[in-house]
Amino acid sequence: MQSSNTMGEAASPAAGTATELRNLVGGSWSAGRGQAVTLYNPADAKAEVARFTYSTQDDVRDAVTAAERAFVEWRSTPIVKRCRILAHCKELLEQHRMEIARLIVIENGKTLGEAEAEVRRGLEVVEFAAGMPSLSKGDYIPDISGRIDGYMLREPLGVVVGACPFNFPAMIPMWMFPVAIACGNTFVLKPSEKCPMTATRLVELFQEGGLPAGVLNVLQGDRETFAAMIAAEPVRAVSFVGSTPAAEAVWKLAGSHHKRVQALGGAKNHNIVMPDADPQGAVNAVVGAAYGCAGERCMATSTVVLVGEAGKLLPGLIDAARSLRMGDGLETETTLGPLISAAHRDRVLEYLELGQREGAKLVLDGREASTDGLPDGHFLGASIFDQVTPEMRIAREEIFGPVLCVMRAADLDEAIALANQSEFGNGASIFTNSGGAAQHFRTNIEVGMIGINAGVPAPMAMFSFGGHKNSIYGDLRAQGPDAIEFYTQKKTVIERWFGTGPTGSIWSK
Repeated sequence: MQSSNTMGEAASPAAGTATELRNLVGGSWSAGRGQAVTLYNPADAKAEVARFTYSTQDDVRDAVTAAERAFVEWRSTPIVKRCRILAHCKELLEQHRMEIARLIVIENGKTLGEAEAEVRRGLEVVEFAAGMPSLSKGDYIPDISGRIDGYMLREPLGVVVGACPFNFPAMIPMWMFPVAIACGNTFVLKPSEKCPMTATRLVELFQEGGLPAGVLNVLQGDRETFAAMIAAEPVRAVSFVGSTPAAEAVWKLAGSHHKRVQALGGAKNHNIVMPDADPQGAVNAVVGAAYGCAGERCMATSTVVLVGEAGKLLPGLIDAARSLRMGDGLETETTLGPLISAAHRDRVLEYLELGQREGAKLVLDGREASTDGLPDGHFLGASIFDQVTPEMRIAREEIFGPVLCVMRAADLDEAIALANQSEFGNGASIFTNSGGAAQHFRTNIEVGMIGINAGVPAPMAMFSFGGHKNSIYGDLRAQGPDAIEFYTQKKTVIERWFGTGPTGSIWSK
């Protein structure tokens, strides 16, 4: 394989050279024809990590055309052969998983342990997709009427495009294109312009694994690039993950061009802690869910609702959050990495100031935390607001940073009512030793993903990922059965044959 990149183990903040990223179009690597961009390590804003150029409308046209041409042969490739290629790609990913994890740390800032876990979750989706021969089967009923058979079959859509956010640069691309290409589609991927190294390396490995030219393409670019991808006439379906305003905009644009769309948006997830919950288990789970990946994930715990006597757990939450160690994610002692950029850190800082103006009590101020030896990193320590009320903006809006809001409730019904006021419906968890309380919560909470004594209720690859309300636009979710439904179209057939059978009997008169 002729590589356009140099993203092996040597790529690190100390390497002193930035990786040159390119587009992959029809099996060939080339630079985009738009604006030049330089990216820096979030832990050290003076260390360049990547350079690339945005893609223009001409680049988009070339990539979509390449995917359209490749689709003709790829859809005719036996599904078992397609999945054998995916299985080989999965083995390559396994061999390079630590390299991929290091790339995530370098461009995103999360800890190496968090990055390794992300890669593993993505690999599970590739493994799931490699089982497509049994997953995408249709239905068949013989003699549904007199000498008439009825059946349903699935077929690929054609060219599919996808755009990914910065917070999971490996996992979310692997939510999309492995399932799509296993179903027989071809794909054009736009990584996040803030974190493009990881996804580009993934595409490189899939190319090395045997995907034919044009089946999987990658374009570096911004929202304008993706808008051009959506509008391109051969494109049949659009996958997107990002903020709720962005997801809504993608949904509307794709709909205006009559494209199938799945657009996953933001969240404001609640953890409800009951008085009978295991104290240490609840504290550990809430802190891990609130501050993992620096709070930059749609499954982060934004609000914890302490019910009745569970209010006594607040000091333990504060102590556990305060003990998190900020630093470079490649350092083994680090448990809280930087935010993605200075601009995003400033946005989170504005919420800290806003919460104080709204009357919430800042019982842990992340602005007081410090990081030795990394003065140029985008760091912010863990913060906790107590006495948060539902009308406050910090209670209603997605902060997307290491900030936890604490609410109080007298009983479970009040706690559920507080959570259900949110315009989002991504995920929620309860901590309790009562099966009845868990069942009541599961029945009445208005979210798509539920945790019982689990802080992050993200499903495994064989189940679909997605929320309710303003956390999703479109009818089908990511990964799992919904992804197969999204990336295929169904045909139903009524079949009847006239004539005589081999024994001379009359099949139809």
